[in-house]
Amino acid sequence: MSMQYFGSCPAGEVHELTISNGRGLEAKVLSLGATLRSLLVTDESGRRRDVVLGYDSAEEYFFGEAYFGATVGRFCNRIAAPGFELDGKCFVLPPNEGKNQLHGGPFGFSRQIWTPLPAGEDRAVFRLISPDGDMGFPGNLMVQVTYRLTEESLVIEYEAETDAPTVLNLTNHSYFNLSGHESGSVGGHRLKLTADFFTPTDEQMIPTGEIRPVSGSVLDLRTEKTVGELISAPELKTTQGLDHNFVLSGSDAVPAAWLKAPDGTLSAEVYTDRPAIQVYTAGFLGNVPGKNGAVYADHQGICLETQGFPDAVHHPNFPSPVLRAGEVWRSRTEYRFRGASRVRRRKAVMIRI
Repeated sequence: MSMQYFGSCPAGEVHELTISNGRGLEAKVLSLGATLRSLLVTDESGRRRDVVLGYDSAEEYFFGEAYFGATVGRFCNRIAAPGFELDGKCFVLPPNEGKNQLHGGPFGFSRQIWTPLPAGEDRAVFRLISPDGDMGFPGNLMVQVTYRLTEESLVIEYEAETDAPTVLNLTNHSYFNLSGHESGSVGGHRLKLTADFFTPTDEQMIPTGEIRPVSGSVLDLRTEKTVGELISAPELKTTQGLDHNFVLSGSDAVPAAWLKAPDGTLSAEVYTDRPAIQVYTAGFLGNVPGKNGAVYADHQGICLETQGFPDAVHHPNFPSPVLRAGEVWRSRTEYRFRGASRVRRRKAVMIRI
């Protein structure tokens, strides 16, 4: 692992850590937001490509609204109102999307400086102390995120502890483009999910509380579809493609998602112990200046955000997001890369809700 100064922003000085598995897989991670800035992957033909979107400066990461590569919290996705009740106490959260809170609030984890910890050549470890009242959330929270490279995977591991009851929902908000971050639309990518259900939302993207089968709908991705089919689907016009929370149906030994590049030389499988995955095909990205002079338009990346259910604080039928003192919250997500022709097929173990 190497570390160098990357720049400064209102949050402070930002450093970039570079890790490698010594076999062609290399990642660059920033202390601002514990953010994955670059991920170099070698495809089946031997070509190396950077498969995540990003910025070139610390200020762009701080002020940008796309959350490129960020560790998102204290509660990723959306909380309505915003606020919630926990153990008879009401907590009001600062909104940053209309009257609701998105991705932890206006100065959530993605806009805070994390502390790098000593680690090996193939891993980067970051720690953040989120004080009681940070963005309205109760409890002093310690969060640790580890990025680790294996022979063919990027593994992200999370750990958290609190001194008082709180709520927690962490994810990584990378935008993937397996053809390369600067290569244009992901419409030609193919996508498959191990998900029998999804959680419908209202016009503000807040879950209604229903857990609905995907069967018979455009959201049935148990058989792979091109991302372009989803982007152009009339039923998904409001969200301009996917921006949906899917309820995962398999175990953590089964890929939650498969994504394949159009040229067939690279694929990604996502494994996780989280109960859901938000799939966002970047329909509202806009023309954003990106890395190395690239300009990212709508649909030039796809987010595969493993997570708990959005707005779970208001829906008792959703998996509980509550973390209490004395408990240790741990989670693991793996992004496994290889040539599409070498993808091993696994039969999903389906769990009915």
